[in-house]
Amino acid sequence: MSIDTTVTDPLAAYAAQTQAAQATKTKHKTTADLDVNDFLTLMTTQLKNQDPMKPMESTQFVAQLAQFGTVSGIQSMQTSLGTLSDSLRASQTLSGTNLVGHDVLAPGTKAILGSNDTVQGALDVPTGATGVKVTISDASGQAVRSMLIDAQTGLTDFSWDGNTQAGTRAPAGAYTFAATAAVNGKTESVPTLITGRVNSVSIDATGASLTLNTSANGAVALGDVRRVL
Repeated sequence: MSIDTTVTDPLAAYAAQTQAAQATKTKHKTTADLDVNDFLTLMTTQLKNQDPMKPMESTQFVAQLAQFGTVSGIQSMQTSLGTLSDSLRASQTLSGTNLVGHDVLAPGTKAILGSNDTVQGALDVPTGATGVKVTISDASGQAVRSMLIDAQTGLTDFSWDGNTQAGTRAPAGAYTFAATAAVNGKTESVPTLITGRVNSVSIDATGASLTLNTSANGAVALGDVRRVL
């Protein structure tokens, strides 16, 4: 009497066993959908179909369990990160809506002058800059006012009272701001920032970014805001 030592491939046996049942289903489970029950079924099938003369070592089972535990841990971590991401987006949205009605300072070159108000802004003055000047032009590109600003490194505030170089009130409308400075003997442009009122907040389709709709700078990304007033 001889013992049949033919080795059956456990994975192939399990696949053959479940293939007929899966064919009748309208939706098939993918490898990404395997859970702990599927894993235990595979392991049981391996035990049933292993070679009795050469049984699988216990270390191999331990290694498989460790691999499955790692995958399960990664999936749990991904779920937790997704929940954290949703929470952060909700927090960002709430922060953005709280800014409606406030003035924010953000990079920009244009501002709307009303009949009685002033325009507030700032410059990112580079180190070693001298002779910092702000030039204000109307919608046609005609310069209506030039102002010298104290050379202070970093964010330096300026204010336009709405008057022209001649001292008369400039007409209400849109104006453009440009700044220059002398740096190491050369004239360089200086980034300008304009203060504007936040009228509303927009959220993109993915919820990944928040945009502030301002009266001065138009659409401004929340991350570009340098100061909230």
